[in-house]
Amino acid sequence: MKPAKEIRVGNIIMVDAKPFIVLRSDVNGSSRTGFTYKWKMKNLLTNAPLENVFRGDDKFDVVVLDKKPVTYSYFADPLYVFMDEEYNQYEIEEENLGDALNYLKDGMECEAVFYDGKAISVELPTTIARLVVYSEPAVKGNTSGNVLKEAKIENAIESKRHTVQVPLFVSQDDIIEIDTRTNEYKRVVRN
Repeated sequence: MKPAKEIRVGNIIMVDAKPFIVLRSDVNGSSRTGFTYKWKMKNLLTNAPLENVFRGDDKFDVVVLDKKPVTYSYFADPLYVFMDEEYNQYEIEEENLGDALNYLKDGMECEAVFYDGKAISVELPTTIARLVVYSEPAVKGNTSGNVLKEAKIENAIESKRHTVQVPLFVSQDDIIEIDTRTNEYKRVVRN
């Protein structure tokens, strides 16, 4: 058990017997009156948000989640199926995948996150390379400053085609590198 004052953003704690990840922490108070911690959290099982205020001496169980390398296999409506190297399959609900849906591709390697023996989400590599399947051509004369345009990238689910802001020189059929944490274009890998 850890006191609230030792909990950091990114820690997974148990609140009312449910696992929550701390997304944001605001500290108020003084050493004379005592500190309070206002946390913005997300339930790992349901993705439901929660904001709550705790005293500095409130105690919490910190949970360390298991992770295992897996490969995305296929979509079995409404579940996404991943497979490990021993051919065990893990089904994860769409709402638990969050932004990972934007980047999933057949055969893509990622890490499944487990809680209580059940796969609850996946973590993607921090950077991935994707093919630009559609991008508007650059408009001549529109090159002053840092001008960006939208580019659609390939992924496994066509209805989830995702767009990324890219510089004007990026065109269709280029392969670009993207930071999956921020959804930002990094560079062109191959033209």
